[in-house]
Amino acid sequence: MLSTARTTWSPACAGPRRPASDASRRAAVFLPGGVHAPWPRSHSVAARVASSSTNPVGCLEVAAPWSGIGRPAPPIMDVDVAAPAAAVSSEERVRQLVMKQAGLAASAAARPPRMAQLAGRDAGALDAAFDRCGAVCKEYAKTFYLATQLMTPERRRAIWAIYGKIDQTMLPPSGDLSTDATDHHLTDGDHGDRAVWCRRTDELVDGPNAAHTSALALDRWESRLEDVFAGRPYDMLDAALADAVAAFPAVNARPFRDMIEGMRMDLARSRYATFDDLYLYCYRVAGTVGLMTVPIMGVSPDSGADHLGTVYAGALALGVANQLTNILRDVGEDASRGRIYLPQDELAMAGISEADIFAGRVTDEWRCFMKGQIARARAYFRQAEQGAAELNQESRWPVWASLLLYRQILDEIEANDYDNFTKRAYVPKAKKLAALPKAYFRSLRLPPSQRH
Repeated sequence: MLSTARTTWSPACAGPRRPASDASRRAAVFLPGGVHAPWPRSHSVAARVASSSTNPVGCLEVAAPWSGIGRPAPPIMDVDVAAPAAAVSSEERVRQLVMKQAGLAASAAARPPRMAQLAGRDAGALDAAFDRCGAVCKEYAKTFYLATQLMTPERRRAIWAIYGKIDQTMLPPSGDLSTDATDHHLTDGDHGDRAVWCRRTDELVDGPNAAHTSALALDRWESRLEDVFAGRPYDMLDAALADAVAAFPAVNARPFRDMIEGMRMDLARSRYATFDDLYLYCYRVAGTVGLMTVPIMGVSPDSGADHLGTVYAGALALGVANQLTNILRDVGEDASRGRIYLPQDELAMAGISEADIFAGRVTDEWRCFMKGQIARARAYFRQAEQGAAELNQESRWPVWASLLLYRQILDEIEANDYDNFTKRAYVPKAKKLAALPKAYFRSLRLPPSQRH
């Protein structure tokens, strides 16, 4: 993964150090992604005071990605990213997990679709389910929806089933997922505006009824996920996802489970001690989307299996970059809910307390701190570009559009003089529209592996 973290505080950022008291934002984001591919060198995220740094970025020195050349790929192993490992960072454990996912995808690519699950499906009901997913995506993610039009119908429908926005009324107030099947089972029903899987999952802990969501509700949601992969969908939108995972055997249940683990983190935590802790959260709630979707988007035939690792690494990086961007955009909103999704140790080093955040103080220390955080997010976006460039050409446009549009949010935070307490960093429609042709032309370029 891209090293984010030789964190160095320059004299300009030092200032008087106020003791910080003990010290998230999640998004359904989009993907890209990385077996024998460049993988950034893992670095410790612990901050260190530099006595003579003049880092122009502000407070954070971001290391360049490691090319991976001349070093054999690490062994693929079963990885439990939740297991405590004092000597192994979350970033390294996630890296090993993603390497395994890339290996599984490579081995699954030659397998035929899961015909047993595809047999006997109701084509009319499935068409209605996919149409519903597409309609919701079109309403709430217009630019992304537009960019998916270059994809094959099969890929486009499968992506819609995994990723998209959601009607805010999708969940019953109780948070209970065991609602009357007559409303949901392969019919549109009264709750037909419930949308695709990632947003449905996200809304359990970040939607209007999140206060009523319990660990039991997440357990039930995970049980429904297992049923989807077993070909036993509960409602029409589960049926769309079940059809997608049957048609694309390389889609693996692990990242879906890990996203649910990210939701469990939101139920239990509102602070993160270090960036390494926050990184695991970002992987679970956002980086996982890339691992879900890369097997559907596919790798460019010109790139081949040798660059599958680059694609997976880029997918993970884009998810993490988007999530970090959400966190930086929503500091004020999260603070109003008693949440601080910023590394506590880095806040303390910058001389910023929880009281400063809850009071919305835009000080020189805060501006300097934000410059470093923005630099870190941009470094992940740069790594994501490497993976996006190696995707199937027809799949590149939505990924490039997501990357370029989301990265502009960081520009808007800067334009607001780093006031993300009272000002919402919003990309104007004109800038969004201008980014689409740029993303399209980027999608037409040859993959870097094929340039000579």
